[in-house]
Amino acid sequence: MASPSRRLQTKPVITCLKSVLLVYTTVFWFSGIVLLGIGIWGKVSLEVFFSLLNENATNVPYVLIGTGAVIILLGTFGCFATCRGSTWMLKLYAMFLTLIFLVVLVAAIVGFVFRHEIKNSFKSNFETAVKDYSGAGTERSRAVDTIQSTLHCCGVVSYTDWEETAYFKQDGMPGSCCRSRENCTDLKDKATLQGKVYVNGCYNLVIKTMESEMGIVAGIAFGTACFQPKC
Repeated sequence: MASPSRRLQTKPVITCLKSVLLVYTTVFWFSGIVLLGIGIWGKVSLEVFFSLLNENATNVPYVLIGTGAVIILLGTFGCFATCRGSTWMLKLYAMFLTLIFLVVLVAAIVGFVFRHEIKNSFKSNFETAVKDYSGAGTERSRAVDTIQSTLHCCGVVSYTDWEETAYFKQDGMPGSCCRSRENCTDLKDKATLQGKVYVNGCYNLVIKTMESEMGIVAGIAFGTACFQPKC
């Protein structure tokens, strides 16, 4: 009777194992495409939020894009190695998969653990950006305008945050706080501001938006890490 190791080397078993590995590798390859797409989407859609975090946070979309590109290349290499049945190529593929697994898993865990620090960092930087607001003169001022006009909010916690700024004392509320451009005049009059501008602050809205959007990214990161094929 043939030994178990001999039976595993029969042509039907090898063909079955190849088919299973090809399926896993294809899924892995598609996860790379998803991460690449998420990175590009994050760069386009969330850049304004990242700009009000520390400098390292602005690199997150590039990390996702790079990781997605590497996974796509590895997936292509894995398919080629599987079809060729090359032992050394499959071992190399398995080693790279293990490294990718560890990197993605650690990145997802770190992002989850430090989520509160990220929120505090954003609030602090957003308060500074409002305090130093100068119209369309700086990147952070443009980010403030974009957030306020996009999320229909004004100030950090409330629209009254602007009343303590140097910009308000000189020019009044910024135009991005206005509910309607047709009624966006005399923004220094505190008595009439409530009917002209958004009254809700931006911080809570930004956090909800970032949590919902980044939740998608985190879910994909965990999924990519946990469901990678283990050769």
